Amino acid sequence: MQSSQLGNFLRLHYVNGLGRVSIQRLGEHFDFNFDSIVEAGSGELMSAGLNQQQIAQIKQPDQQKIEADLKWAEQPLNHLIPFFDADYPILLKETADSPPLLYASGNKELLNRPQIAIVGSRNCSPGGTKTAFQFASYLSHAGITITSGMATGIDTQAHLGALKGNGATIAVTGTGLDRIYPSKNRQLAYDIHQHGLLVSEFSLGTGPARENFPRRNRIISGLSIGTLVVEATNRSGSLITAQQAVEQGREVFAIPGSIHNPQARGCHQLIRNGAKLVEQASDIIDELSSLLGFVAEKQNVRQSEPVGLDPESESLLNAIGFDPVTADELVERSGLTIDKLSSMLVLLEINDFIQSAPGGCYVRI
Repeated sequence: MQSSQLGNFLRLHYVNGLGRVSIQRLGEHFDFNFDSIVEAGSGELMSAGLNQQQIAQIKQPDQQKIEADLKWAEQPLNHLIPFFDADYPILLKETADSPPLLYASGNKELLNRPQIAIVGSRNCSPGGTKTAFQFASYLSHAGITITSGMATGIDTQAHLGALKGNGATIAVTGTGLDRIYPSKNRQLAYDIHQHGLLVSEFSLGTGPARENFPRRNRIISGLSIGTLVVEATNRSGSLITAQQAVEQGREVFAIPGSIHNPQARGCHQLIRNGAKLVEQASDIIDELSSLLGFVAEKQNVRQSEPVGLDPESESLLNAIGFDPVTADELVERSGLTIDKLSSMLVLLEINDFIQSAPGGCYVRI
């Protein structure tokens, strides 16, 4: 797309009240010649559906914003992708509320590769942290791009797991791409920029306003064939992503958890409402293999085998379970001495089978 055409498209992009549908209708009226649109007279623009205020904004644009966008797009790996561009993601374009313009930084080819969204709570449990990382790594090894929102918690673990897999991950942000949020994820954002893709519909300079994050969720689900919710409370924003996936005709998956874990209640709610229950990442591949266009070579993407346990350690692990339990309770359940129990607990924790919990408790992960 020529620079003048892109610049004139940006004039329309910054007009209040013009979304993708309105810009598409206007583009069709002028054979998608955006130079002709900005040069057209007021009468012709009004006949194409614009009002006086919108016409005034086209004739007197915010040139500073437009020039900042164009300058940003000149930098390596930065892209401005209008909805009619060949690089615009096909699945997202099918949705009812797809954005007219995407800001993208990194490998834009990922936009049209098979994607699975992995989302969940910011305040996730140790088990949720491990599960998100492992599922993302497994799916990434299988050639699937992992898409998430770069929030703390489950999102972060999904991106990290994908980067460990083969680097195929997309982060959809609720800010402009020049504003990294949360700031603690600056290094993660850099790694995704180098080995994946950062995407936003928000213009440069846009900060982390509360209302932006539910909006970006529709892009996360819209880019993806399916959405996996790892952990979620009943009020988690990830349930919004799941609902939008349903409305977009995409699959929703959820991982069940303990009935005593508040972070599992949102997943249980999704499962009751028809989401597919999954216990391992291969369940997702099996479910979506026809949509993905391939069946993963499972022999090449095996999940990591756990460290082998002797029968006594296996019995103790079963006694711990997934709900917090004290050492005194474990002595009663297992019949072990406190000294023997303590040494075994240390080994189980070192090998990531259990996690220390508040109150001197232990929980299986």
